[in-house]
Amino acid sequence: MAKPLLDLFRQSEIPAIPPIWLMRQAGRYLPEYRRVREEAGGFLDLCYTPELAEEVTLQPIRRYGFDAAIVFADILLVPHAVGQKLWFETGEGPRLEPISSVSGLSLKGARAHLAPVSETLSRLTKSLPASTTLIGFAGAPWTVATYMVAGRGTPTQAPARDLARSQPDKFQEIIDMLVDVTVDYLADQIAAGADMVQLFESWAASLQGAEFERWCVKPVQAIIAGLRDKGLTTPVIGFPRGAQSPLEAYARQTRCDVLALDTHADRRAVSAACGPDVVLQGNLDPQTLVAGGAELDAAVDAILEDFANQRFIFNLGHGIVPETPPEHVAQLVARVRKAS
Repeated sequence: MAKPLLDLFRQSEIPAIPPIWLMRQAGRYLPEYRRVREEAGGFLDLCYTPELAEEVTLQPIRRYGFDAAIVFADILLVPHAVGQKLWFETGEGPRLEPISSVSGLSLKGARAHLAPVSETLSRLTKSLPASTTLIGFAGAPWTVATYMVAGRGTPTQAPARDLARSQPDKFQEIIDMLVDVTVDYLADQIAAGADMVQLFESWAASLQGAEFERWCVKPVQAIIAGLRDKGLTTPVIGFPRGAQSPLEAYARQTRCDVLALDTHADRRAVSAACGPDVVLQGNLDPQTLVAGGAELDAAVDAILEDFANQRFIFNLGHGIVPETPPEHVAQLVARVRKAS
């Protein structure tokens, strides 16, 4: 059976109705997710238990029939896999023991540590509808490193920026380790059944110029090249959220197959600059999804109009927020699929 999302790479014509999936489509806004999350005990237990991770990945597919499922995991499983202590504080999010070098970290055992994610993907190849594209993912090195250095999320990523400026060689070693482990991690996800993979560069906005080039562009470029060197042609989605450099240049330099746009991206300008070779993804404001109603319909229609002549995947400009009413997601899917 055909997979509408993958057909974007197999066919030259632009579909009348774009495929749709949403970042964080499995999450706290769904009551069925909250029930499984409570059953799991801890967030990491949910990520590392394939049966439960499979279930929460399937929930939004059952409810909304999205064209893609993204495996349930977390970008910070990678630092956990190389030996950094990771835990989640209730109501506050992830915490790690801050680092300033790769001392005490190791690639040895990382693939085995991350094997439950591959097992989840393998299970999903059997339980998903045949028409649903299966997406794997990882955090891009800069974004993951910001958490590793600060020990938590920070408003401006200042700890990582300071380390990159004061001790660039040590910071480069952290980035290089993340590139290596991420290539293997994504390759294993693909071997387990992922049809596509996405690299989340959630904190691209904190870098500009040469720093953006060194810490955002080159590591993602290296990961994609590493996958291609392994003979893997699986499409890669690049998501440089908030990037201040031209997005078309990011797509060209990294050689990502899909360029995901954040909420503030100029859709028409990016579409014109990228041309037909790059598939675009995005970029509905998650807060518009919270609002629903006529505001949501108008925003959906504007995006569909701007991308009418572009190979395009409908998505958000960032992830679904917990306060999103589930019925507004149903409204969104219905509006997109009435596009024809």
